[in-house]
Amino acid sequence: MDDVITDSRYSWSRLVLTLLVGTVINAGMWAIVVIMPAVEVEYGGSRALASLPYTLTMIGFATGNYALGRAVDRFGITLSLCVAAVLTGLGYVLATLSGSLLMLSFAQLLVGFASAVGFGPLIADISHWFVRKRGIAVAIAASGNYLSGAIWPMLLATVLEDSGWRAVYLVMAAVTLATVIPLSFALRRRLPEEAQTAAHSASMLNAKSAGLSPRALQYMLGFAGIGCCVAMSMPQVHIVALCVGLGYGPAVGAQMLSLMLLGGVVSRIISGLLADRLGGVRTLLIGSCLQMLALFLYLPAGGMVSLYMVSMVFGLSQGGIVPSYALIVREYMPAKEAGARVGFVMMATILGMALGGWLSGLIYDLSGSYTLAFVNGIVWNGMNIAIVLWLMSRSRPRVRAVAPA
Repeated sequence: MDDVITDSRYSWSRLVLTLLVGTVINAGMWAIVVIMPAVEVEYGGSRALASLPYTLTMIGFATGNYALGRAVDRFGITLSLCVAAVLTGLGYVLATLSGSLLMLSFAQLLVGFASAVGFGPLIADISHWFVRKRGIAVAIAASGNYLSGAIWPMLLATVLEDSGWRAVYLVMAAVTLATVIPLSFALRRRLPEEAQTAAHSASMLNAKSAGLSPRALQYMLGFAGIGCCVAMSMPQVHIVALCVGLGYGPAVGAQMLSLMLLGGVVSRIISGLLADRLGGVRTLLIGSCLQMLALFLYLPAGGMVSLYMVSMVFGLSQGGIVPSYALIVREYMPAKEAGARVGFVMMATILGMALGGWLSGLIYDLSGSYTLAFVNGIVWNGMNIAIVLWLMSRSRPRVRAVAPA
């Protein structure tokens, strides 16, 4: 065993395994985005109605972040991952058996709930194993979500084209069970009690200096997360449908989504490095401002080349936003409650994605274009920036936990 518990060689190897698990199980969040046009053709209805399975996926993903985050605090990450992998695979299979849009939506609710273990709960778990490099560690762990959205749509495009969306879901069910369960046992080691005590003391000093109770800060972060993610959802959820409407086809939209999410991975890494110097609140403000700028760039874009370019800019702009919330939680809230606290804030961000995905579809149905949907996102983004500025005015220099020897 290494003499130093946090920021150790084991910590980094655990981070690699965490990233692999997240890249696989987070596919449950993105698969519905890729098959949305095919679902709309099969079941019919409006664009808003076709967005219902995605909305329930995100509601499940949101509640799963909180519920499974609490489970990780109590039972550990290994048991939580095993149970979630089985439920995710079951949700995929139930989706393939659905005969209506409503049945598919309820299957997606289960997929979203169980696959959420690969986001907030995994981020909270890895955050315990780092102190000096917590920002970059959290950013890398959170990148599993974006890598999943960037990699799997491209890998499964041929299956979707040749065999339909049900074959895609059967493949993902098999991959999830075959990879997540074995890898989860490699994460069964627990953090020693003395390391948790040191982290708890540091976070309590930070909370006292900021003059906010953990609950008050949690709710403020939740409101901020809803605002930024309503804005974030417009390009991420509807880029494929937007390209289909413009006549470019779903394959082009999937490529833009992959480009956007790969840009988000780069953004998350850079933001993680920045957060280790500036802290979570300032890093969050930078990301929120850059996201708003990118949303403005979508308004004049309409050609294929311009949409590719703006999608890349959008990905490079906003990737560091959500991990910053987890860092703020770890800086200002009790370490032993990290799973539940991070899960709650992640739940709020995902609810923002669900609300934004539905609102964008509704605005499209009412207006016949996505222009007003982008404007709607910009307004919500402005609310997010206002909350972050208020939080930044109250934040104080961070106190770091001392890694026990």
